[in-house]
Amino acid sequence: MTKRAEIAAGKRWVVKVGSALLTDDGRGLDQKMISTLVEQLARLRARGCEVVLVSSGAVAAGVVRLGMSARPHLLHELQAAAAAGQSVLVQAYENAFAAHNLISAQVLLGHDDIIARDRYLNARGTLNTLLGLGVVPVVNENDTVVTDEIRFGDNDTLGALVANLIDADALLLLTDQQGLYREDPRQNPDAELVQSSEVNAPELDAMAGEGGALGRGGMVTKLRAARVAARSGSETVIAGGRVDDVIARVTAGENIGTWLRTGKQPQNARKQWLASMVQIRGSLELDDGAVRVLRDSGRSLLAVGVRGVHGEFQRGDMVSCRDSEGREVARGLVNYSAAETRRIMGSASSEIEGILGYVGDEELVHRDNLVIA
Repeated sequence: MTKRAEIAAGKRWVVKVGSALLTDDGRGLDQKMISTLVEQLARLRARGCEVVLVSSGAVAAGVVRLGMSARPHLLHELQAAAAAGQSVLVQAYENAFAAHNLISAQVLLGHDDIIARDRYLNARGTLNTLLGLGVVPVVNENDTVVTDEIRFGDNDTLGALVANLIDADALLLLTDQQGLYREDPRQNPDAELVQSSEVNAPELDAMAGEGGALGRGGMVTKLRAARVAARSGSETVIAGGRVDDVIARVTAGENIGTWLRTGKQPQNARKQWLASMVQIRGSLELDDGAVRVLRDSGRSLLAVGVRGVHGEFQRGDMVSCRDSEGREVARGLVNYSAAETRRIMGSASSEIEGILGYVGDEELVHRDNLVIA
């Protein structure tokens, strides 16, 4: 076993790449770096791992493409730069992945797409479907339309939210630094690299610094992102993107970069995060068969096992699942509104389309979104 056994065991990765790595220090997209990173991701996929790439670089690429002398401050100029740069960035990835016979898919997200419960279910379903099809999703913040996020957001945090979203085993933040140092290495060349630490250790806050001119996130945002990822049990590694074979070495458990440890079992951590995520908006009364399935098998809740609906809720709301005596069996994020659930309760999944005229999900509450009481 390697020293970082938890890291080496990871099968689902979110890899975030920063602007400074991709934009050749402000001289346009670094095609060689993109090809190198994609080649490493292709080898990770060949090992049987799933990967979602969260990529910065659209605004920075647009700044260069539009001939701007520096990253603008006005919102609409930032949005224009994002629009001009996004197509270039996506095309670069598409070509690089195609060279390895891999399909990539552009996914533009705002933070609301992950935090709003109905959008959370949609985004989660889409990303999981793409991964199941062997596609590499390339995620970026939708910088052309967001407002506050384009000024205050960062793709480190977006990467962490995506890790929450897909139950990633680990988040790899690639940057132009070798990791988190105890002092600023630009001020002290002999600064010591933090090889490993508990993610919530308070002394880490004093070590984090600010980002450079092109990127929006320094170590402050990376530390914040690691703590967000830890809520659902994702380990985080911060490492230098220009280190030879960095993705293969990190994912194999080699002791490079900074590992910020969660100290939690991933499933338990995610269930805790999910349980505290929202207020309960209604309840479902289950028949005895459905109660047994949830308690004994850990399977999804199907509409056929529901005999009563209480309250008014929407898709993505948290509902309580109760037995015939009113005792809570589980709680979870529901895939249909209260009105829809009343129409399909007691029916087989194959009958949903005939009843509603459409089918969103086969499950009323998917097992991944259920917390057993």
